[in-house]
This record gives sequence, C-alpha cells and structure tokens, in this order.
Amino acid sequence: MRYTESQNISIFVLGPWVIGAFADCLLQGILLTQFSTYFRWYKDDPIGVKLVVVGLVILTCLKTIQACAVVWIQNLYFNDQKAAVNLAYTTWWQSGNPLMVAFIGLYVQAYFLHRLRVISKSWLVVVPIALIIVFAFLAMVLGTVAITKRSGDINMWFAAHLSSVFVGDVLITTAMIHYLLKTKRTVLPQTFGLITALVRLTWSSAAPAAICAMINLALSQAYEGPNNIMSTAFNQALPKLYAVSMMYILNSRQNLRSDLGLSDGINGNSSSHQMSRRTGGFMDPERCLGGITVHTETRNHIDFRNAFDPTALAVKSPNSDAKQGSLEPGN
Repeated sequence: MRYTESQNISIFVLGPWVIGAFADCLLQGILLTQFSTYFRWYKDDPIGVKLVVVGLVILTCLKTIQACAVVWIQNLYFNDQKAAVNLAYTTWWQSGNPLMVAFIGLYVQAYFLHRLRVISKSWLVVVPIALIIVFAFLAMVLGTVAITKRSGDINMWFAAHLSSVFVGDVLITTAMIHYLLKTKRTVLPQTFGLITALVRLTWSSAAPAAICAMINLALSQAYEGPNNIMSTAFNQALPKLYAVSMMYILNSRQNLRSDLGLSDGINGNSSSHQMSRRTGGFMDPERCLGGITVHTETRNHIDFRNAFDPTALAVKSPNSDAKQGSLEPGN
C-alpha cells in the first residue's frame, strides 16, 4: 500500500514517538506501584540501596515527563510536519532522547554488575562485561552527536550501541545463572529450592529488556534513514523495562521468603529467617538478591521438646535389647 508523503511522516516518523510515549507512561505506572511496594516492604534496607532506588525514581519520572513533552510539542507543530520532524535534530530534549535512554540503561546495568561481582567474587568476570556496557554508552554519546550534525554515521553508532547493550545483557544473565547453578551443587538441601527460584527469577527479569533491545536493533537496521524510525517506539520503552526488571528483583525478596517458608509473608517475621540473617548460615534471599554471596553451613539439630515425654518413642541401638535383657532379674 502506497502512502502519501504526509501519511508516511505521520505513521513512520511522528507516530513512533506517540506509541513510545504511551508505552513509557504504561511502564511508569507499573514502576510507581513497584516503588511504593519497595518503600513499604523494605524500610530496613541499607541506605545505599534506598538511594539507588530514589535515583531510579527521579530518572524514570523525568524520562516520562520528557516523553510526554516531545509528543505535546510535536502536535503543536503538526500543521507543519517537516518542522515537527526537524525537532529531532534541533532540540536537546528530542535529539538527546537516545542518550537519556542509554543513561538509564547504564544505571540499571551497573546495579546488575554489582550483584554479579559479589556473587562471582571475581573482577575478571565483571570487567569485560563492564567494558562492553561502557562502550555501548560511549557509542550512544557519539550517536547523539551524529544526530545533532545529521551525520550519515547515525545508524552505525546506533547499531554499535544496541548490539553492545544486547550482548551485555545476555552476558550478565548467563554469568548470573552460571554462578547460581554452581552454588546449587554445594548448598544444603533446604537451600536448593531457593537457588532454583533465583535462576528462574534471573531469566524472567532479564528477558523483557533483552528482547526489546534485540527488536530495537533489528528495526533500526531494517529501516535506515529518517523516513522510518519505528525503532523509536521500542527505544522509548527500553529504559523502563530495565527499571521494571531491577525493581522486580528487589521486590521479589519477600515473595521468595514466603514461598520457601522462610517468613510469614509481608512482615517477614520468622525465627528461621531471623536466625539465617544473624548467623549467615543459610542463604537469605534478601541478601542474595541484594548482591551478597551465598554461605552454607552444616548444622546438627537436637530436638529436646519430647525428651521428657514418657510416651515418646526412643531410638534404640542394635545392642540395647541385649543389654537390657542382661539386667533383668533371673537372667
């Protein structure tokens, strides 16, 4: 189907900004619920974790304001579509949009790298992935410069950025799962279910952002040039998917404790859970999800509750009957 020039601009150039803004607002609504849940459930979290979450609140709220402002300003210029299209090259709030997206992605990925560093206990694992992620951010900085100059290198830098982001996401996820499975072979039986849950959680939380980055990369390369920017819709949703992923992991700690019988639910009042936090003997999902390594400890438990119950069954040794018989009268 052939479109007129005006229709093509409306559908393939201005339209993706509108779709992206709707996706941004939808995901921001989910994030606001996640933020509220975090501050209600985890009042005892370290101040460093709380500051990271506050920073994410500020960044995501500002990004939503920017996405809505872009659409509103574009509609003011809708009688002159070419002027609306030129805003992507001449205004900082629109030409800088990809850099804003990249910065939020870098912010969340730094948190994931911190988790990986503590779980793996090795900088050799983290540094190569960190270099890829830093390269992705620098590529977007250069891509933003190319946008403002309308250089022909825009697609090249976008491809470098999105491919690096996708590779970094896959490497982080793969490394996390590798070390969780490695821990799984050495933990106590009561910890086995928690490791399995963490593996599933890692996959489920990392998948949406990685898939969005892959689609974004494919569309940006399939439709080159300024006449079709469908990838913008996915690019607008990408930072919010990163943020949702991070908050999903942070807020899953209570559910993991409850499902595995480590607490009574939201309040987390459990003697076994409190014992694990004091001693570090069993793996605490709150500490593991916060990026703390897993410690295991072998314990011998003696139950004295029935020690003075005359009806309780005693455990007899193989020679107990013989010894008892030798003490009976007449033997």
